[in-house]
Amino acid sequence: MNSFAQPAATPLVLVVEDEPGIASILSAYLERDGLRARVAQDGEEALQLFRQLRPDLVLLDIHLPKVDGVDVLRVIRNEGQVPVIMVTALAGDVDKLLALRMGADDYVVKPFNPPEVVARVRAVLRRTQAQPAAVAAPIRVGPIEIDEQAHSAVVYDAKGLATPLPLTLTEFRLLACLAAQPRRCFSRAYLIENCLPESDALERVIDSHLSKLRRKLQQAGQDGLIETVRGIGYRLWPWD
Repeated sequence: MNSFAQPAATPLVLVVEDEPGIASILSAYLERDGLRARVAQDGEEALQLFRQLRPDLVLLDIHLPKVDGVDVLRVIRNEGQVPVIMVTALAGDVDKLLALRMGADDYVVKPFNPPEVVARVRAVLRRTQAQPAAVAAPIRVGPIEIDEQAHSAVVYDAKGLATPLPLTLTEFRLLACLAAQPRRCFSRAYLIENCLPESDALERVIDSHLSKLRRKLQQAGQDGLIETVRGIGYRLWPWD
C-alpha cells in the first residue's frame, strides 16, 4: 500500500472485502485515483478499523466472515452517517432495497468494473462532503429533543429526565422531519420522498412506520404528539 504517502486530508476509504484479490484491485484503483485505502477482511475487523480510523467512506461487501455486512452497516448507521457503498454478488432488487433502506448510500454488484466503483466512490464523497460543515443544533420541540448529528432522540419528562427513543432509521427520519416544522401538515407522498427516498413503498407504508413511532412515544410517556389529518397526512403538535 502507498497510503502513507498521501496527505492526511486525502479521503480515506475502508475496503471491507474477504477476497484478497478483489480487495487488492479495489485498493490499487482507489489509490491510483488519489485516495487512501485500508482493507478489512471480515466484519469484525471492519468494525475495529472503522472505530479506529474513522474513514470518510466504507466500501462494504455484504457477505463477510464473522460479522455479516448487513450487521456491519447497521452498527455504522447507529454510530453516525459515514457514507457506505454496499458490494455484493446478488443482483436482486430485494437485496438492493434492503441495503438502501438500512442507510446505504449506493450499491454495486459483482462482477464490477473497478474504475466505475472508483467513480461511484468519488460521486458519493462529493455529495456528502458538499454538505455544510457547520454542526446543526439539536431540534427541541416540546418534550422531544432530536440530535441529527448524533442520530439520537430523547423525550424529557416534567423533572427534566431524558428517556432515549429506540428508533429505526426510518422512524428517526420521520420524527426529525415532523419536528423541524411543528404544526405543519405533511402529506404521505412528501414523507416518502423525503424520509424514504430510496424506497418505492406505497403511501400506506408511512402509516405503519408512524404507528410504531407513536407507540414508542407513548411508551416514553408522550401520547398524542403526532396527529393524523384526515385525507392529508400527519403533523407533530407539541403541547403549549
